[in-house]
Amino acid sequence: MEVILLERIAKLGQMGDTVRVKDGFARNFLLPKGKALRATKENKTRFESMKSELETRNLQFRGEAEKIGSKLDGKRFVVLRQASETGQLYGSVSARDIAALITEGGFVVDRNQINLNAPIKSVGTHKVPLALHPEVTVTVTVNVARNAEEAERLARGEDITRREEGPRAEAEAAVAAAEAFFEPEAIVARESGEEKAEDAKKSEKTS
Repeated sequence: MEVILLERIAKLGQMGDTVRVKDGFARNFLLPKGKALRATKENKTRFESMKSELETRNLQFRGEAEKIGSKLDGKRFVVLRQASETGQLYGSVSARDIAALITEGGFVVDRNQINLNAPIKSVGTHKVPLALHPEVTVTVTVNVARNAEEAERLARGEDITRREEGPRAEAEAAVAAAEAFFEPEAIVARESGEEKAEDAKKSEKTS
């Protein structure tokens, strides 16, 4: 499907560009989110009439994002999770978790703005990019630790992981590698299930 972009979209183009995208991406994301219009003759004329308004709105949103970004860039957030002695989490830290963490810290962000390629599965220091605006990206640091003491050690730059040697460690690494290679859909499904389970627990506590 061909669409007209109403704002800059990373890896697609700038505002006003006509680009071809997959039908599902257009129907499920670009069109309902107001980020694009179908590239029809009528919509091309419509875009020209609203171009000035879109540019003004974009400048306003970018200015707001830059203000938030100047305060958020480089900030450090702590997540406490249960993990094995080798540092592998028994669960994971998802984009949704990070968005909630940042919001608790006084900043309003959406999980769609968290550029996390895959959920965090190990303790340690993790750099996470945030796309606050199509033209404004900042980076925060997420320290994942088993307890407050480890979090403080991470903040000092210490390595809190203890790597096991031998067949057990090799076996765990082999299983993880095979799972990631052969069953990426299963991983996504499991992460989704973990989020639903967390939501259910929260609902029970509040009810």
